[in-house]
Amino acid sequence: MPAAKADTELSLWSHWADQGSKIEFIEAGIEKFEAAHPGVTVKPTWYQKNPLFAALKGALQAGQGPDVFYCEPAQTEYIDNGFLLPLDDHLEMSNIEGWAADTWRHEGNVYALPLEAYTVEIYFNTEMLEDLGFDLPEDGQLSAADFKKLVEAAAGEGITPIVQGAGDRPFPGAYLTHEVLLKKIGIDAYGDLLAGTKKWSDPDVMEALDYMESLIEAGAYPRSFATMKLGESHYYFYSNPGGLMLPMGSWYTSRAFNAPDQGGQPEGFPLGIMQAPALDESACPECKTANIGGSFCVNAESPNAELAAEFLNAYADPEMGNLWLQKVLVQTGIKSDASTVSGPHAGYFKMLEAADKNNTFFQGTPHAILKGQCLETFKQVINVAFPAGQVGAGQAAQMMDQACSAG
Repeated sequence: MPAAKADTELSLWSHWADQGSKIEFIEAGIEKFEAAHPGVTVKPTWYQKNPLFAALKGALQAGQGPDVFYCEPAQTEYIDNGFLLPLDDHLEMSNIEGWAADTWRHEGNVYALPLEAYTVEIYFNTEMLEDLGFDLPEDGQLSAADFKKLVEAAAGEGITPIVQGAGDRPFPGAYLTHEVLLKKIGIDAYGDLLAGTKKWSDPDVMEALDYMESLIEAGAYPRSFATMKLGESHYYFYSNPGGLMLPMGSWYTSRAFNAPDQGGQPEGFPLGIMQAPALDESACPECKTANIGGSFCVNAESPNAELAAEFLNAYADPEMGNLWLQKVLVQTGIKSDASTVSGPHAGYFKMLEAADKNNTFFQGTPHAILKGQCLETFKQVINVAFPAGQVGAGQAAQMMDQACSAG
């Protein structure tokens, strides 16, 4: 264990300022660590995501960043610039899922604690679906034709079919598009597409994009799509004005299960989970995206870097993994046992497990895999302009090919 000077303070900067369950979990780990390290305190500072990333950029470049900070796998620039301490020799790696550790493995080293794992789900209002006259099949997946009919029926009743906003994030607007696309072309071809060795203008990709364009033209998304923020989309879905479906990472719960007066969903909200639709003759109708999200890194330039790594190791055990499940109700990269989840939301976690048990997973969302101009084009086109109806499927494919194609 690293020796600590008397009255050592570790600084922690994190996202999740408005996500009480995650704050409670992090604070539980702080309490555990401080109890085992007399004379050491951990001071957290809570941010919204974009202000956090802006603050970190300036602080790390100036050599004045916090000891520990929130990070995400797409932020490989932290590694490229030497800002992160390799953690292989500091974390109990046997308590971390191998696939989760690999998400943060670069040139043989693991650079973060992969705390938050998630799947891309389609949440929906079960009562609204019934009122519209639709029933889900046993596997929870409507055909592409029936899903389009559902969008048209909701829009015809003045209900927003798919609540989504891309006003402050580079990914939510693309959720449904990339899930339909993944199912259509399958894991290998989808990996090739994201690697730039398969074109967006290829006929099988275009079939998925054309289908998405038909949903967009049917009024799938709200008029405020391009400006609606992530937190606002949650409230829009389950409170005001209300909508039918919300494609979202399974960290949906971190906002929705707050108290209603803190932006959470109303008591007794009729929540369900459906599968994204699969086009006819899809290569992998059961495919779904999984990813590592919120993680924690150690500042390589910190004078307390070894102690900071010991702090992160306090979270790398199954007891803390189970606590994460219990408090946050989102998957984790820490080894854990979902059967330990109890309390008022235990039924939700069982519903999530049931929704995922027959899926085949592709690891990584496009915004966590794409790089450079390809990533910027994806953010602007597939995440915003295409679902907002500003460009059609053909133009979107052409723009992606120009930015991403390796040949």
